[in-house]
Order: sequence, then C-alpha cells, then structure tokens
Amino acid sequence: MFCYISKNWQGQPLINIETIVNLIDSTTTKKVLKVICQVDNNVYETGKKITEEEKESVNIEFLEPFTQWNYIIRPVQNDVVVL
Repeated sequence: MFCYISKNWQGQPLINIETIVNLIDSTTTKKVLKVICQVDNNVYETGKKITEEEKESVNIEFLEPFTQWNYIIRPVQNDVVVL
C-alpha cells in the first residue's frame, strides 16, 4: 500500500503527525481498498532481547518470490494459531 500512500501525500508538506495520519487515512485504491491509520502513542521498550523459543513461536508465513520482504505475521491466541 505504500505506493498509494506516497502518491496520496505527493507534494504535501508533512508538517506534523496529524497531517501525516490524515493523508495516510484518506488513501484508497481504484479497487476501493481503504487504508486505516491511527497514531500509536504507546512507549515501547527498546533493546529487549528475545529467546530463540520466543522467536520460533512467531506465527510468520514467508511469501515467494521475495521472502525477506514478503511475509504475513498472524496472531497466536491462547496457543491457537489464527489463520
């Protein structure tokens, strides 16, 4: 969706977070896909290390042909994988 977002805010001064969120949130495609954008004001801990077990528990599906860039991360709820 980033290419559509970039086209939507092309030439617009990105002066503050409200402007950016409004431009992203108003992005649509010809096939009527709609982008929903919200500010996340949470503060997240940085530098946190995870174990190999935690890393392996991530429900991630790599998509061809460029698996390093194309993937889906799905939630895991109560030890049940959500598809």
